[in-house]
Amino acid sequence: MTTATAPAPTRPRTLVSRVSWHRPLLALAAAMGALALIAAIGSVVDPREITGVPLWNKPLLFAVSVGVYALTLSWLLGMLTRFRRVVHVFGTIATIGLAIEMVIIVGVALAGTTSHFNVSTPLATVLWGVMAVSIVVVWMLGIPVAVLLFRTDLGDPARSLAVRAGLLLALVGMGLAFLMTGPQGSQITDYQGIVGAHTVGVADGGPGLPLVGWSTVGGDLRIPHFIGMHALQLVPLAALVLELVARRVPALAVLREARVRAGLVAVFVALYVGVLALVTVQALAGEPLVHPSGTTLAVGGVLAAAALVAGGIVLAVGRRPAQGR
Repeated sequence: MTTATAPAPTRPRTLVSRVSWHRPLLALAAAMGALALIAAIGSVVDPREITGVPLWNKPLLFAVSVGVYALTLSWLLGMLTRFRRVVHVFGTIATIGLAIEMVIIVGVALAGTTSHFNVSTPLATVLWGVMAVSIVVVWMLGIPVAVLLFRTDLGDPARSLAVRAGLLLALVGMGLAFLMTGPQGSQITDYQGIVGAHTVGVADGGPGLPLVGWSTVGGDLRIPHFIGMHALQLVPLAALVLELVARRVPALAVLREARVRAGLVAVFVALYVGVLALVTVQALAGEPLVHPSGTTLAVGGVLAAAALVAGGIVLAVGRRPAQGR
């Protein structure tokens, strides 16, 4: 006689479930990890500076940023089930484009000059042009990937919204870099071989925050660029945190409802969009991040309050069915 056993309950895949990672992007991420370690050591032992900033700062920051982006993009591409060969080619081209940018950034830094916006010599102009084309290609490849993500079932409403919105916001953040490429201020009347700048209202290379170098005396377009680009990690991370809390905090069992998590992710995305718009306007106005105006503080307060209220409403509505049963 045989006894039937009930099948074990299955859980939906989570954001960190096993996927088919894109190996060239993973290799690039590993290389960036090694470069970040080398650059960190260089920052300590090498006293040289470029425009008032330690020579190794830019290689370090870009190594970390590119490494995280490559790792995340590798994961996202692994979630796509359609057009696998085309998707793999997209990832490989992105790997090459990012690698080209990093080789130029490190090489030019070791030569003791700037890579971005530098058109002071024919060689510098060519290198800056190659960097620009490479990153534009990487940016454009994100568009079809976003389209494919919108056509892929990711198994959970909150997860799907987080991944898709994160990629769209990242594309916007990367696109904001174009605001830095036009001639700024005195560059028009007093050409010194530099066209474009990170800062607004002041010259690049002035007082800045430790490590990142964001200006403390003027607007800095690197801030919205950074915040937007890394929505690719932060928005899905928010969804992951909600999934973990739903499993481990009994008092917030309401988060086990997919529609509740999706609602909270939507609130977070709306807040993220508001913050991105706010810091972009702040930078374009020449206002330092660390010295916000009264208007900026007021708008930030309204955004925070609106997000809290909206989040509270989502949780309250989510609890009603449970209380009524």
